[in-house]
Amino acid sequence: MKLIRFGEKGQEKPGLILEDGRKIDVSSKIADYDEAFFANDGLSKLQDIVHQSDHVNFIDDGIRIGSPVARPSKIVCVGLNYTKHAEEAGMDLPGEPVLFFKASTALTGPFDNIIIPKGSKKTDWEVELAVVIGKKASYVEEHEALHFIAGYAVHNDVSERTFQLERGGQWVKGKSADTFAPLGPWLVTKDDLPDTNNLDLWLKVNGEMLQNSNTSDMLFKIPHLVSYISQYMTLLPGDIISTGTPFGVGMGFDPPRYLKPGDVVELGIQGLGEAKQQAVAYESTL
Repeated sequence: MKLIRFGEKGQEKPGLILEDGRKIDVSSKIADYDEAFFANDGLSKLQDIVHQSDHVNFIDDGIRIGSPVARPSKIVCVGLNYTKHAEEAGMDLPGEPVLFFKASTALTGPFDNIIIPKGSKKTDWEVELAVVIGKKASYVEEHEALHFIAGYAVHNDVSERTFQLERGGQWVKGKSADTFAPLGPWLVTKDDLPDTNNLDLWLKVNGEMLQNSNTSDMLFKIPHLVSYISQYMTLLPGDIISTGTPFGVGMGFDPPRYLKPGDVVELGIQGLGEAKQQAVAYESTL
């Protein structure tokens, strides 16, 4: 199944994409794709709705698509998880997953603008495969990890490198600005994407291919990541794990290349769809 959320920002409703590409509104039966939905076997309820799709409302193609998951309790990110990306960053391959957080307020739709933060000089891009947790996970064994996954989505782990690397402290400062976590266009349930170890993923800026890789270059695979993270924190239904980015980020070029207002970022992952965002300058709303 492909789960979507649609509507104006802050007023999104849950929907589904049928096999024929039509979008249906399921908000009369499902409140939202949030922690409660995943925790209460909401995916099984959706299966029943699909079989009754003749009795639902359809969604216009022109309506805004939001993040396919409502704001989760946390977004856990994995750094330096592609071998060639670690090389371009000039860093050694980690012996264990490198973890950091991204504020859940950064979450936004897959076609929404990326707002370059106030004072930013080095706003960067990172196409990543995101994992959405399906049920509460604590001290999970690696061989059981897939049972705790609801599905997968495209994620752009937008990053401000000055804030992340040059201002002291944790990476979270460079990862958490508003709009820095475009997710989607949809959530694909795990049964429809059984093999995540050989997926092409790519990203373009202004039409130029800058990231073009495959998840086979991932250092720590998804079952290991779910198990590892669950040793240090409880993962709740709806939580997001962003599994790292391949080579081709802006800071890896010589000279480095960063987003400026008007730049257009396009990205996608095999089986998970494509997203598109335009970078715009920060403007105070006060």
